[in-house]
Amino acid sequence: MKIKTFLVNFGKLAIGFLVFPSILFAASFNATITVNTSQGQHQISSYIYGSNTELTGAENFTAMRQGGNRLTGYNWENNASNAGSDWNQSSDNFMTSVMGIPDSKANIPAITVTAFIDSCRNHNRFSLITLPMAGYVAADKKGTVSVAETAPSPRWKKTVFKKPSAISAVPDTTDSCVYSDEMMNYLETKYAAASDMWLGGCNLDNEPALWPSTHPRLHPDTPTCQELIDKSIALATVVKNIDQKPLIFGPVTYGFGEMYNFQGAKDWATLKGSYNWFMDLYLDKMKAASQTAGKRLLDVLDMHWYSEAMGNNERIVGATDPANRDNAIARMQAPRTLWDKHYVENSWIGQYYATYLPLLPKVQASIDTYYPGTKIGFTEYNYGGEGHISGGIAMSDVLGIYGKYGVDFGFYWPADQATNFTTSAFKLYRNYDGSNSTFGGLSVSAATSDSVRSSVYSSVVSQTNMELHIILLNKNIDSSMSATVSISGGAQYQSIKVWSFDSSSSAITQKLSPPSISNNSFTLSVPRLTACHCVLTAGASIRKNVASALLRRSFKIINSRGMGPMLDYDFPLAEKGVVSLYSLRGSLIKRSGPVSGRGTIALDRETGPMTEGSYLAVWKPARAACIQSIVTVSR
Repeated sequence: MKIKTFLVNFGKLAIGFLVFPSILFAASFNATITVNTSQGQHQISSYIYGSNTELTGAENFTAMRQGGNRLTGYNWENNASNAGSDWNQSSDNFMTSVMGIPDSKANIPAITVTAFIDSCRNHNRFSLITLPMAGYVAADKKGTVSVAETAPSPRWKKTVFKKPSAISAVPDTTDSCVYSDEMMNYLETKYAAASDMWLGGCNLDNEPALWPSTHPRLHPDTPTCQELIDKSIALATVVKNIDQKPLIFGPVTYGFGEMYNFQGAKDWATLKGSYNWFMDLYLDKMKAASQTAGKRLLDVLDMHWYSEAMGNNERIVGATDPANRDNAIARMQAPRTLWDKHYVENSWIGQYYATYLPLLPKVQASIDTYYPGTKIGFTEYNYGGEGHISGGIAMSDVLGIYGKYGVDFGFYWPADQATNFTTSAFKLYRNYDGSNSTFGGLSVSAATSDSVRSSVYSSVVSQTNMELHIILLNKNIDSSMSATVSISGGAQYQSIKVWSFDSSSSAITQKLSPPSISNNSFTLSVPRLTACHCVLTAGASIRKNVASALLRRSFKIINSRGMGPMLDYDFPLAEKGVVSLYSLRGSLIKRSGPVSGRGTIALDRETGPMTEGSYLAVWKPARAACIQSIVTVSR
């Protein structure tokens, strides 16, 4: 089980201050749900539905990661790796064995990596590999490494990012070094004829602040902030010099302690300056290095998040009794730490570092300030109770939050032996009907009057397919929820189907008697501890009109001498509408109008020059369906 509990330099932590609202235990409750298909629109990243391991095969994962402690000591030349503290400091053939690679092929260079990439390609998944960066990798597969054999020793080979001599197509396994650029060149050569996404991304190692704990024979000394930054820049540069397509993920933090001050690194006080936390420093240094290199060296700000929330005086992740009432309640509330400023979790983070919560707005603010355009990824996360309904609801909530609040990558890491309710959560979004039908790709506005006891997430399939998907969660442990759902935004919906799982079973079943829809409103009775996926279909004439209007849209960027970039629009309808320009994360950049017909809008007026990049342009009239398109500003 992989659960992070390392708390250095935080002092003695007193837990137990949070009292859950009494309304959690009311006999019954009503919730007002509002959905607006023309507001809050942004594309949901398909890569938030990822994992670090296969589960049942029915989850329809979109992304897979080859990561964890094993990869810190992985030698691509012979596929040896070191388990560190996870298993007797053993250097062995675990990587090939666990992947079913026969011993006769176990020494083929990088075969564990290429087998992983090939599997992802066969399943049309994003593949994320891990590049060792700590300094040494396993030289052999001879078992336990003793204290006396701590690196440097013959049991290890030194990791060198850039080979000082010519790169070879076949690595020299007799020398004392392993070269990162040679590995990337090996992969680039193997997949040269593949598509641009032959390799999705590269992790810059794994949880570096914990190297002395997880790998004391490999990196016994406590790393510094500067060490991590220097190594991150050097390795990312090597990767991008070989191939600029793979995304760079860093710094792969284990949790809040590493995000805050790099686990109390001895040089943090010197480097801190005006930075609020280590994430600011890391982003700023990676941006400066990228400007020097002339290419982006950090694509995804990578974090691990094993919830520290407490219930029944124990942590919700790895709880001895995840079905305990207080523990289950804490688990289902814990996802609010990601987004809800009105919620403070019962944890040492909530007690002493509440100003850094909610987490997603805090992280996004750092990105916007120090390295705009960096994506957000959680390459390991867990909320516990994976074999209990509370874990299924928490996971369903997290997946909805990732889509609603613009997370770009998510890779679940199992912590419990039973994961049947985790499977249900993924299937709710990715395979709710057993035919790999999925939640929509375009997030739209959805809100509930009771965010403590319920959650709601909504999407349509695309700009031209207004099939509406609504995820409804009843997080109440005692009573049912009467959810009154009202829909606005243009399309009129005529039919509904409902799938759900609940406390009685992790199996997803279809509701035989779904509610009726009247004037775009319906009331759904949701039993206690239940997760629902509602699919609504619009009338044929409405779908045709919406599709026709969208297909006739016309947005484009033109450059005018002396005026800068202009947004050119051409609308066939006589009705006037407001033109809005949004970032791809949904933030409003500019607004103009109402306008109709044909015209242009000077983008550099009012709020200053527009930066280069892609934006979402939206024309919203009072009655007709909105028209929208992605446009790119260049200078």
